[in-house]
Amino acid sequence: MAGKGYASEMAQVIKSEAASRQKEVVIDFTRSKGHASELSEKYFNEGYKFIIGVGGDGTFNEVATPLAGKADVVTGLVAAGTGNDFIQILGFPDRFGSKEWDVLFKADTKAMDAGSCNGRFFFNGMGLGFDAQVAAENYTPEGEVKPGGKNKYIWHILKTILFYREKRMIVVNNGMRSETDCFINTVSNGRRYAGGFYLTPEAVADDGLLDVCSIRKIGLLRRLRVLTMVPKGSHITDKSVNYYKTSHLELEFAMRVPYHLDGELYFSDRFEIKIIPGALNVIYNPGGKHFFND
Repeated sequence: MAGKGYASEMAQVIKSEAASRQKEVVIDFTRSKGHASELSEKYFNEGYKFIIGVGGDGTFNEVATPLAGKADVVTGLVAAGTGNDFIQILGFPDRFGSKEWDVLFKADTKAMDAGSCNGRFFFNGMGLGFDAQVAAENYTPEGEVKPGGKNKYIWHILKTILFYREKRMIVVNNGMRSETDCFINTVSNGRRYAGGFYLTPEAVADDGLLDVCSIRKIGLLRRLRVLTMVPKGSHITDKSVNYYKTSHLELEFAMRVPYHLDGELYFSDRFEIKIIPGALNVIYNPGGKHFFND
């Protein structure tokens, strides 16, 4: 469980909901970045069969990474972050009511795919270009999140819309090479980003493929038009958008560029991205609007 914010208030709720269903739970709190992965691996090695994260997309990435590829453990998420995009894959809402707790403890499972980028797992998606630059603007050179809250984030979006300059990107898609000037390049297993933007609205989390939304260089007015289409996913009909599915993708830039994996920021100039089918056993909501094949 993420050891700060809303997540830390969930401990008593979880204990109460578990007790009312005659379930036993062990709750642990993270102390720093990376600690959730340490705890996840610790509990797996101790023989626990259900290891659930409580937090946001970054917390789930840390919890799930040590469990990927392990058939005898199940994971899941109780959303307690800010954007809460990954939880949409599983068909759960941002906040749980009695019905959702019933579903969680019933533990219906799916084998979910995972993405890999330069050896790091992602479970919702990774992004390059405009959205990664917005994320980079939110950090100091020392890697600390800048203060300012939502207003700061909106300012970074507006500034990046106005001043972002596309960079030449070499693409090798399953052996086929092309080049483009990249405004946005999103590779995903899920559909939703940044708290409500459906960049890859046709993604299915257990189809053995990654969805790619690549938006080429466009002018300011076209940027605004396309970005206003993204919340509903209708941007994929625009001529500036190349939308496709793939199992293996290589990208190359002339310089190091920012990119994000499940919201966490990194930098590189070369990317090897691939799908890992059925990498993770997850608890999902069969009656919810999940992103799995029925």
